[in-house]
Amino acid sequence: MSPFTGSTPRTPDWQHLRFEVDDGVATVTLARPDKLNALTFGAYADLRDLLAELSRDKSVRALVLGGEGRGFCSGGDVDEIIGATLGMDTAQLLDFNRMTGQVVRAIRECPFPVIAAVHGVAAGAGAVLALAADFRVADPSARFSFLFTRVGLSGGDMGAAYLLPRFVGLGHATRILMLGDPVRAPEAERIGLISELTDEGKAPEAAQSLARRLADGPALAYAQTKALLTSELDMPLAASVELDAATQALLMTGEDYKEFHAAFTEKRPPKWQGR
Repeated sequence: MSPFTGSTPRTPDWQHLRFEVDDGVATVTLARPDKLNALTFGAYADLRDLLAELSRDKSVRALVLGGEGRGFCSGGDVDEIIGATLGMDTAQLLDFNRMTGQVVRAIRECPFPVIAAVHGVAAGAGAVLALAADFRVADPSARFSFLFTRVGLSGGDMGAAYLLPRFVGLGHATRILMLGDPVRAPEAERIGLISELTDEGKAPEAAQSLARRLADGPALAYAQTKALLTSELDMPLAASVELDAATQALLMTGEDYKEFHAAFTEKRPPKWQGR
């Protein structure tokens, strides 16, 4: 996403989620615990717009996405979204489904690592939000349920059919997206769906610790690594190695590359500047 912005000021308050920043680590909390953090139209739009704003904000170097209460996110609110979509025409339905996909694209395309801290249920759209993150840190209570076929829709919602096979392989992805059965934490770790399995109740703490490590690291190198991981998923090898070469050549002109050499020579830890 471009760092350039127009005259629109940064949004001071977000109505459908809780947001805070501490020394480069942003924390976004889905905060409808009485509804297991079910998503509304406003929550989708806030996530899309917040990620776009943060992508232009050089002060954010890592983001943790979590849920308040007993679970991470139970997906789209049955009454507020599924009920409402029954009264929409095709153009409105297309606008809505495009918006949900824009949230996933925003997570994948923002220039900083995103860590999903998952506990309890991550269902439907909640499972896809976690899937879109760069890291999924989960405690033993976590269970991922891609429930779209259970409501009569395609399992390939919000990019799930693109992302999931790349994490767990086509065989597991076919089973998970078609049947909609929950994938509990031990299996999720075994098939590569989660990055780190923590002790019970420790996922938020572990996610914050990882975010702190990332925020203190070489931010530009992380941003370019994330961009290459996403871009090269569909590239032939020749195009990938050429893009890698161009990226490395650019980073070799940066301050962080010079700083590593200076720190190595002076036998001290590097002081990363993110440029």
